[in-house]
Amino acid sequence: MATARLEHVNLRVSDIERSAALFEKLCGWHQRWRGAAIHGGETIHCGEQETYLALYSKNESLERFKKGEPLMHVGIVVDDLDHAESVVSDAGLLPFNHGDYEPGRRFYFLDWDGIEFEVVSYE
Repeated sequence: MATARLEHVNLRVSDIERSAALFEKLCGWHQRWRGAAIHGGETIHCGEQETYLALYSKNESLERFKKGEPLMHVGIVVDDLDHAESVVSDAGLLPFNHGDYEPGRRFYFLDWDGIEFEVVSYE
C-alpha cells in the first residue's frame, strides 16, 4: 500500500506579508520560498522543512465564499495553546469556539480573509 503525507495547502489571501507574519509568529515557521506566481500574483511558502502554507495574493479584490464553501478549516497543532491564542488576539483576530475534549484543547479563528483555522494542543 502506498503512503502519503500532506505537503502544503494553497490559500489565496489579500495580504501575503500580513498572513506570513502571523504564521511565523503563531507557529514558529519561516519563509521557505517566495516569488512570482500564476496570473501575475505573488506567493510566499511559509512553513517548515517538509510542510507549509502557500500564501497566494494578487492585486485585485477577492471573491468571497460562504463559510465552509469550499473549505471548512485548516488545522494547526501547537505546543502552547495559551500563547497561540495571545498571538491571534494580538493580531486583532478573534478566537472563538474554545473546546477541551479528547484528544486535545482547541480554539478557532477567522483570518482577515474569512479563512477559518483550528488551533489545537494535544498536551
